[in-house]
Amino acid sequence: MKGHILLSIILLAACSPAFYTNAINNTTMKLTSVFNEGQTIPSEYTCDGKDAIPPLEITGIPQQAKSLALIMDDPDAPMGTWDHWIAWNIPPNTKKIAGLIGVGGKNSWGRKGYGGPCPPSGKHRYYFKLYALDNMLDLASGSDKKKLLSAIEGHVLEEATLMGTYSRKG
Repeated sequence: MKGHILLSIILLAACSPAFYTNAINNTTMKLTSVFNEGQTIPSEYTCDGKDAIPPLEITGIPQQAKSLALIMDDPDAPMGTWDHWIAWNIPPNTKKIAGLIGVGGKNSWGRKGYGGPCPPSGKHRYYFKLYALDNMLDLASGSDKKKLLSAIEGHVLEEATLMGTYSRKG
């Protein structure tokens, strides 16, 4: 019985349009930056430096994508997950993000735009999550992450994640 269930799940996945498109085009969306997966985010991209947006490079965006959405958050924040950057309706032909792009959402500081890593203590993980969507979002500028996640539900073609860490000295 377990084998039949597993086989059914595999067949369902193989029948999805995204599976065929990605297999044929060999696309698996990937997000990279000046730091590698699990490595320290350079201080220039944090509150201890220039608080600049780290350059993000994107490869493997599905051809049928109509837009991209981006969330950067810190699940290790003392008060619960802290949202550092939220954006959507990023053009699907974007290969590099090096500044504010798309429509800006409200981060946990209550403002639009990027707020770099600034942990109060210890080493925190920062997740950059990029979503390829099958539509443009009709979402008001300044909406929060909860509204964005609700809006993208059922529209995600593919997702890429990059995680960096940061801890403050002193």
